[in-house]
Amino acid sequence: MKNLKFLLFPLIATLFLDTMIAQTNKGEKADHSSDLDIEMQWFLSYLSGKENDKTFNEFVLKRGYVTIKKKINKTFSGRITNDITVDKEGDGEGDVKVRVKYLYLKAQLPSFGVFHKPYFEFGLVHRPWLDFEEHVNFYRVQGTMFVERNDILNSADYGIVLFSLLGGELDDHYKKTVNKNYAGRYGSFAVGVVNGGGYHAREKNKNKSLESRLTIRPFHKIFPGLQFSYNGALGKGNTVEAPNWYYNLGYISYESSHLILTGSYFNGKGNSKGSAIKDTISFEALPQNGYSLFGEWKLFESQISIIGRYDYFTKEFPSADFTTKRTIAGLAFNSIPGIKILLDYDFLDYSEKTRKDSYLFELAVEFKY
Repeated sequence: MKNLKFLLFPLIATLFLDTMIAQTNKGEKADHSSDLDIEMQWFLSYLSGKENDKTFNEFVLKRGYVTIKKKINKTFSGRITNDITVDKEGDGEGDVKVRVKYLYLKAQLPSFGVFHKPYFEFGLVHRPWLDFEEHVNFYRVQGTMFVERNDILNSADYGIVLFSLLGGELDDHYKKTVNKNYAGRYGSFAVGVVNGGGYHAREKNKNKSLESRLTIRPFHKIFPGLQFSYNGALGKGNTVEAPNWYYNLGYISYESSHLILTGSYFNGKGNSKGSAIKDTISFEALPQNGYSLFGEWKLFESQISIIGRYDYFTKEFPSADFTTKRTIAGLAFNSIPGIKILLDYDFLDYSEKTRKDSYLFELAVEFKY
């Protein structure tokens, strides 16, 4: 019952706000269905494999999202997204729990100069990087992206972020056949200030993180799918000790109707949680670096895709480096609108001798409506 109330609250609040706005407009009757969107997205899987020398075989809910969006007027709109996941720790181990991932007010600004359709998000917002990468690599159903998977940061936090396309938009053909997201003719950018700990952590110090992304599309006329991106962050880890953390990430991506290729290189110290430290005496941030490669080859009018990914990540401890190498290969089926089926194999190789390599075979289903 508690979770049900939590799910219904944002809808009731949105309708109440809509009613109040309509009443201020000379007593006009509110149309609750106008400019109100409800979206749902689910990641379901069957997993079989071994981790920490223990085998597993289970059906799981990997993630679920319920999103409500409401357009208030030409300038302002709002969004709330409930994140539905399985409690893996504590007294409620195994229970499905609900928490808020996004809850923000969006302010659409007029275009000016090279800045096209700029807007602010204020509240529990998208951080500048991961939403962009997840709209190039569409396989979040398999697992998280490179920086999140290596515990650097997650995709949402409390703060304020400015987004904008650069130089207008690419034509409708590109947006329809390749990618409609972040389709700025010259690229796009995002910059923001956030608490730093992420959307499911309370603020444990008074410091804020500055995060940014700049994407350039240098050959939009002849190679519109080629983009070069920079992502960076600077702040203090979300602990009382507040260790300094930063990172720089370079990213190259190429997208076409039949092929997607990406490559990224990461270098930094610490993480947004403040947990990547050398020791619990100095609390000095831990140097880390790595790279990630991803490819998708779309066949039969994009109904079937072959995907592959390789991640290399190193933590530089004073005594010895700790490296992980992850290899992912899969086959995806996209013939039904709104439904993606993925068969994949995920192998993780640890350099640390005390940890056993892990692997999994997966049947994953994503459906969005």
